[in-house]
Amino acid sequence: MTLAVSLADPAYAGEQPSNTEGANTAQTGGADETGIHSAVRIVYSGSVAPSGGKGNVTSADVNWSPPPCWYAPYLGAKDFKKKMSADIEEAASAPGMTGTPAAAIGQTKAHYEDGFGWEDHPGYEDYNVAKDGKGMFWAGVENPNEPDILKRNSCTELPFWVDNGEAPPPQYEEAITPEILAALAYQHMELPGTEVTLAPAQTTKVHLPTWAWLDKADFHEVEATAAINAPGFALTATTTAKPVSLRLEPGTPDAETYPASGECTINGDGSIGEPYARGKAERTPPCGIKYLRSSGDGTFDLTATITWEIAWTGTGGAGGDLPDGTFENAQAVTVQEIQAVNR
Repeated sequence: MTLAVSLADPAYAGEQPSNTEGANTAQTGGADETGIHSAVRIVYSGSVAPSGGKGNVTSADVNWSPPPCWYAPYLGAKDFKKKMSADIEEAASAPGMTGTPAAAIGQTKAHYEDGFGWEDHPGYEDYNVAKDGKGMFWAGVENPNEPDILKRNSCTELPFWVDNGEAPPPQYEEAITPEILAALAYQHMELPGTEVTLAPAQTTKVHLPTWAWLDKADFHEVEATAAINAPGFALTATTTAKPVSLRLEPGTPDAETYPASGECTINGDGSIGEPYARGKAERTPPCGIKYLRSSGDGTFDLTATITWEIAWTGTGGAGGDLPDGTFENAQAVTVQEIQAVNR
């Protein structure tokens, strides 16, 4: 049996802070001096996209995506009673509220006031006010970065009670976990927009090998952390991205890459490729491109895609791997014909 009721102010993920500091966005408050949280937001810190925007890391696995919604601590018992009873009263007094909608509202009211339950959903006497301060009601949270509104609104279970220090009931598979937090940190992670160093730089010649490399100093691990805190409940997860390879795409089929696959692997010192220096003109670059025709009056868009291995650790020693992430950067390259002089 499923009941539905619209929360006027549903739980939400909240605004994301800047990419360096993070911020405590949890709201405290409500009806008395207990300081029970009236809403709990996820706090992001570390290398995360500024202004709350989605990060620039893209999953290499097209079948993987961060969760569109989840269940998280929402309100203490007294605050929940105040809000939910007002919402039910407003819904019941709406014009034309008869038949099935009216029955659903009546069942919802009985669920929280009279202890009416079903299957593995126990009811609550007087909104569980007798246990105020000893737990919280949990509710569905929309992921504001999920573009599919149906997925975003798919956590439709009625708010349910969880005692402090206890795990949510097992039937709520979308209840917030360190792994969910790790996936959200992944979604908001901001990777450095590293530009590949080229030699010759920007302008090269037809059939002339162009060297490409990334220095270790510009190419390093990054971390993003997501945390959630509520009375009797706290979780955190840190997602780490480690650069592992660089793929070069010349921007034209009339080109060759070094190596032939276009995949330049990371060196033992953390760099990729090898800087060009005098005396290397006759050598084949370990990472680079050779263009076979001129770009004419325009340029070729050289795309450098960095692949990052993504792993996470979280509360209670949890951890694991997430799909590799990619980040691409395009730069214009001018390719000129080699001028010859006939005598």
